[in-house]
Amino acid sequence: MENLFIAATPTSPEIDFRFDAHRLAMRGESYPENAAAFYGPVNAQLDAYLQSCQGQEIVVDIALSYFNSSSTKMLFNLFEALNRAALAGNTVRLHWVYDDEDDTIQEFGEELRADFDAIEFIDQPIRS
Repeated sequence: MENLFIAATPTSPEIDFRFDAHRLAMRGESYPENAAAFYGPVNAQLDAYLQSCQGQEIVVDIALSYFNSSSTKMLFNLFEALNRAALAGNTVRLHWVYDDEDDTIQEFGEELRADFDAIEFIDQPIRS
């Protein structure tokens, strides 16, 4: 499977999914005009990759400084897929990177941890 790289824009995050290394990363801000159009192909490629994983250790780095409500729904789809992969016997480690003064992003990470308990969450606050 080919890796997936999408450069960041002012309204969409960088997507750097290195499937061959089992390393997935998202960085930046996410408020594309059409979140479903942006994330649909990303989630489809992620699903195809995860279907081929058996007993893998998958490392996910998420460093989003802002995302809007339509992006939130698409992110939940991504985390649901990762949670299913963890339940299927893969180890999924998610590094949740956020500004230590950003309560909103921190709380969203805590919500994800509660909702997707098969994923190993690692909080990584950074100082601004």
